[in-house]
Amino acid sequence: MNPKIEKALNDQINFELYSSYIYMAMASYFRSLSLSGFAHWMEIQVQEELAHALKLYNYITERGGIAVFDAIAKPPQTWDSPTDVFKHSHEHEQIVTSRMHEIVDLSLKEKDHTTNAHIQWYLNEQVEEESKVLGIYQQLKFANNSPQALLMFDRELAQRIFVDPNAPNAQKQP
Repeated sequence: MNPKIEKALNDQINFELYSSYIYMAMASYFRSLSLSGFAHWMEIQVQEELAHALKLYNYITERGGIAVFDAIAKPPQTWDSPTDVFKHSHEHEQIVTSRMHEIVDLSLKEKDHTTNAHIQWYLNEQVEEESKVLGIYQQLKFANNSPQALLMFDRELAQRIFVDPNAPNAQKQP
């Protein structure tokens, strides 16, 4: 495996693991507010980030590379409001997207078309990730953290189901 590509993918594995930490911290914040549906939604997000890291890990090892794990930074622990959590989540997903673009750019520069093809799945996933989080953020902003709206959102977000993208024949939830 190209050493530059291997390093970039390893860096992304570690960023995906950091992402899982951020979402777990967000889930904990929501649990502290007794918003179990919000917490559940974030716990599903944790599972998705871990699955993304595993998908990259599998790709590296299948190509004969070695996965390298670094220390993971401590995520934020508190936010100003549920709306602020989703604002932060959207900003974080935008960073993930830009990092994926950088991997695509590197794979093209290094003429590693296999990695480019593999990363296309992540780019499509990021469109969905950003869209979901942005939609919730915009609705929460519109609701202005009203208690009634938060309770409605809490019930709705509790319905989210995790679909493992690493499972054979995995289909995304609509």
